[in-house]
Amino acid sequence: MKQEMLINVSQPEECRIAIMEDGVLEELYVERTSQDNYVGNIYKGRIVNIEPSIQAAFVDFGVGRNGFLHISDVEPQYYRQGGLDPDKAFEAGEKQGEGEGSEKDGDRRRRRPRLGDRPRVKPPIQDVLRRGDEVLVQVIKEGFGTKGPTLSTYISIPGRYLVLMPPLGRVGISKKIDDERDRQVLRDIMLDLKPPKGVGFVVRTAGTERTKGEMARDMAYLLRLWKSIVRRMRKYSAPIDIYQESDMIIRTIRDMFTEDVGRILIDEPAAYERAREFLELVMPKYAPRLQLYEGKEPLFHRYGLEEEIGRIHQRKVPLKGGGSIVIDQTEALVAIDVNSGSFRTEKSAEENAYQMNLIAAREIARQLRLRDLGGVIVNDFIDMRKEKYRRGVEKALHDAMKRDRARTKILRTSPFGLVEMTRQRIRPSLRKSIFRDCPTCSGTGMVKTAESMAIEVMRVLQLAAARSDIARLTVTVQDEVATWINNRKRREMAQFEDACHIQLHVVGRESASPEHLVWEAADSTGRSVRFP
Repeated sequence: MKQEMLINVSQPEECRIAIMEDGVLEELYVERTSQDNYVGNIYKGRIVNIEPSIQAAFVDFGVGRNGFLHISDVEPQYYRQGGLDPDKAFEAGEKQGEGEGSEKDGDRRRRRPRLGDRPRVKPPIQDVLRRGDEVLVQVIKEGFGTKGPTLSTYISIPGRYLVLMPPLGRVGISKKIDDERDRQVLRDIMLDLKPPKGVGFVVRTAGTERTKGEMARDMAYLLRLWKSIVRRMRKYSAPIDIYQESDMIIRTIRDMFTEDVGRILIDEPAAYERAREFLELVMPKYAPRLQLYEGKEPLFHRYGLEEEIGRIHQRKVPLKGGGSIVIDQTEALVAIDVNSGSFRTEKSAEENAYQMNLIAAREIARQLRLRDLGGVIVNDFIDMRKEKYRRGVEKALHDAMKRDRARTKILRTSPFGLVEMTRQRIRPSLRKSIFRDCPTCSGTGMVKTAESMAIEVMRVLQLAAARSDIARLTVTVQDEVATWINNRKRREMAQFEDACHIQLHVVGRESASPEHLVWEAADSTGRSVRFP
């Protein structure tokens, strides 16, 4: 399996990162300088409002929009009744001590809960926080529409091989590392490193087969970073930014680079230097895999990605063999419909449907990653009667979603043949980031026909017939609508003018939208009259 990471930053306003696997685009990340990106940033904020009805607080953290903090994302250290002193939580990392994994420490953890342990029953938020309280929060989800960013007091700072989680107070291993031997080796390494008391670390999947020296360097870097965060938090009053996540290039290399990535290509010298410094600091062994692209042809054109990216935004996605999937994104959910089209095999109809659904399941998982779609997703696969085929499609979808970094949950096929699932929504979808709602159709994708607008105009004229203060009436519409009215409704207009003694003028405007409709009315003296 050959992987390549292509980084396009030739346009200063936009950074695009594509991950290719055997020549196929598998993941795409787009970030623009004009768009605010807060996820991962840490702030010292102030509580401005408490809403007991939804068990949430709104936090001013200095970006112009208040953040949303739910009680489930409030650490026990902030509890007023029987809780821990919040100041003590930020002393972690300033004193070196014995490792957290010793047997003695493990017994002590079992006798009393430690910082970061989430209790089963949360107290009411009005008993935990008060208006004016200062809290250290991290943005875990970007704002959508009128909703502000989602915040959490469970701080986590990712490194290359470790994640620093100050409230955790112990060492953990990523659940994605399922080999028990690997897990034990990592536990032993972390115990030898003796992390400071009161500070938690989680070993990432990238930490598998790493040496003790590599883990030690990552731990030292994270501890230095945490100490600087603590100093800044104590020095400044809220609201203030405490820590900003790395730019997308460093972030993607840190989180996505594996030994399978044979080459990283960057087409901009300054970005190349930043990435090279990061690799030489964190992963010097793999620094030679970073290359500066100096070709005359644009990088993404060279690899045929521009055409592929253009298809990402299309509603209909063709599949191999003649089938297709249709993706419709709404405010609340994403609906995906699988169509067989011209797909045929020499086997039965049931087998045809099964094979088509298997192809569609793999492509659905890929499109969800590429488009960064989240929330509730409903997949309407081709109907299959056999239970083993239904289970096979479910397994194919599960397997295809394994490489997705976002959390997902997939339900079993419903009696109507639908497979419902959820995908973690961290930031707006790629479509929302690149496009805006059409000012003509308001995002519906449809506008009224010329006939519909003409009928609407004639209906409004009935209102004018009941008015005695109108002598002249002018209606401005799109050119096509004006042509329809003047040709198809000429007799009705003449009858209206004779019966109501009103001069009627229909004006067409070529540049107007299909639903443009503006009325101007005047009395016998030429003075404007409000209408309709």
